[in-house]
Amino acid sequence: MKRRSFIKYSSLLSTPLLVGGIPISSIARSARSAGIGEESDRVLVLVQLNGGNDGLATIFPMNSYDALANVRSNIIVPEGDLLDFESTLKWHPSLSGFKSLYENAQMNIIQNVGYPQQNRSHFRSTDIWNTGSSFDEFKQTGWLGRYLDAQYPSYPSEYPNLEFEDPFALTIGNVVSETCQGLAGNFSMALADPNNISQLATPVNNELASGCGADQLGFLVNAIEKSNEYGDRIREAYELGNNSSALYNDDDRLNVQLKTVARLISGGLKSKVYVVNIGGFDTHANQTEIGDPLVGQHADLLTSLGSAIAAFQDDLKQLGVGERVLGLTYSEFGRRIRSNASYGTDHGDAAPLFVFGQCVNAGVIGSDPVITKEVDGNKAVDMETDFRDIYGSVLIDWFEASEEEVKDLLHDDFKYIPIAANCNAPTAVSDQVADKIRLKVYPNPAKEQTMVEFQVESSYQRISLLNSMGQEIRVISNRRFETATHQIPVDLRSLVPGQYYVQMIGRQGQSVRKLVKI
Repeated sequence: MKRRSFIKYSSLLSTPLLVGGIPISSIARSARSAGIGEESDRVLVLVQLNGGNDGLATIFPMNSYDALANVRSNIIVPEGDLLDFESTLKWHPSLSGFKSLYENAQMNIIQNVGYPQQNRSHFRSTDIWNTGSSFDEFKQTGWLGRYLDAQYPSYPSEYPNLEFEDPFALTIGNVVSETCQGLAGNFSMALADPNNISQLATPVNNELASGCGADQLGFLVNAIEKSNEYGDRIREAYELGNNSSALYNDDDRLNVQLKTVARLISGGLKSKVYVVNIGGFDTHANQTEIGDPLVGQHADLLTSLGSAIAAFQDDLKQLGVGERVLGLTYSEFGRRIRSNASYGTDHGDAAPLFVFGQCVNAGVIGSDPVITKEVDGNKAVDMETDFRDIYGSVLIDWFEASEEEVKDLLHDDFKYIPIAANCNAPTAVSDQVADKIRLKVYPNPAKEQTMVEFQVESSYQRISLLNSMGQEIRVISNRRFETATHQIPVDLRSLVPGQYYVQMIGRQGQSVRKLVKI
C-alpha cells in the first residue's frame, strides 16, 4: 500500500469602489485567537472553480470505468491515456501537476463533496458554498467572514492600526469574495493589478461642507483613507517580495493570480486569506472536442488548474514559506453522470475537493463513485462529505478554532476530517509516530471483536477501518480525544475473513496497524 493512501460599527461600502487596481469593499471586526492572530503566520488560499467542475472527468473511478464509458461514450477519455494514481483511480491526462503534488505528499483528495438536497442553480449553490449555509438557509455573511467577525469585533472602525496594518484577506480580481463577508462589511479587499495601486484623492485637510449628505461624505472619505493605507502596505509587500519558480505560465490567468499571492506572502504581507478563481467550468457543450476527448474546454481548464497550483507550491517551497500555506479548491457543484448530446455535461451534485500544501494529510478520503450503465439522465454523484465539515476542519487544523466555534459558525452536525497535519509529521506508520501515539490493536488476529488502544495529546483523531486495498470501509471514531490512553472496541462480525488495517490520522501524524480477521 502506498504511504499516501493512509491518511472572521461603522463599515465601509458593501459594493466595491475602485481605487486604481484595488476596489475598496467593506473593511470588518478584533479580539485575537491563537490560530489567526498576530502570533500566527498561517495563510489559507481558496481556489474557486466557477461553473461546476466535472469530477468524473477529473478523477476517474476505474472500478466503474466501463459503465462510465457506456454513459459518456462521446466524451470519455480513453483508459490508456489516463495518468496513474491509486489502484482504483486515475487522473485526467491534463493533471500532471496534480499527479506530481500527490506523489510528493502535498495533496489530499476528498471524494464526493457537496451538501444535502443539492441546489443545481449556479447562483444559489455558489451562495451556499460561500456562506457555509444549508440548502434552506439564507445567510448574509460568509463562512470566513463570521469567523473573522469573532476574532476582530471592532473591525472596520479601528483598522488598520499599528498592530494590524494589513488587510485580513485579499481577493485577486475585481470583486471581493463573499466568503469573507462579515456583519459590518467584507474583510477582503480586491486586488486587480498589483502593479497599478493608485491612491484615491480626499478633500484637502478633510474639510467637508456641512449640511445634507455631510455624514455620508465623511463616511466615504474615511473609507478611502483606510483603503489607501491598505494599498500602501500591499504595494510595499509586492515590491519587497519575489518569485523563485520557473514553472509559472505567465499567459495563464490562474498562474498569474497565484504568482501574485506567492510574491505578496514572500514580501511580508500578513493577510490571512487569499481568494483566487478560475472560470469556465460550466461545460454544457464542447467539454471535449468532437472526435478527440483528450482536448477541449475541460482539458484546458484542468491544465491551467494543475499547472498553476504545482507552480505555486514549487514557488512557496523555494521561497521558504511553504509550511505556512494551506490551499483548497471548491466549486458550486459537480456534473451529471451521463453526458449530453452537445459533448458536455449538465449541472449535478457532488464532486471531489482538493486540499494542497506541504502540511496536508496526503491521501484520499472517501469512497470511489459507483457508476452503473442504467443510470438515468438526471442522476449525479451522491454526496458523501458535507463541504461544511471540510471548512470546519480547516478552521480547526489550520487556525486552531474550537469545535464549539465551528458548530456555531457552520452546523451542529459537524464531523471532523483530518485535513492538515503538523508540518514534517510522518504520513505513514513510523517508529516516531508509533512511540508517540502507541497505537495497538488486540487481539490480533481476531474473530468477533478487537480493541483499538492509543495514547494521544488533546486533539482530533479520525480512526478508520480500511480494507486490504487501503479503502476506508468504516469510521471507528472521529472526534476530539483528551490527553490520555483510550480504548475503543471494534465489532468485526460483519467482516469477511481477511486482512484489514486500522488507520489513525490526527495533527501528530498518521499511524496504521494491520488487522487479521479470522
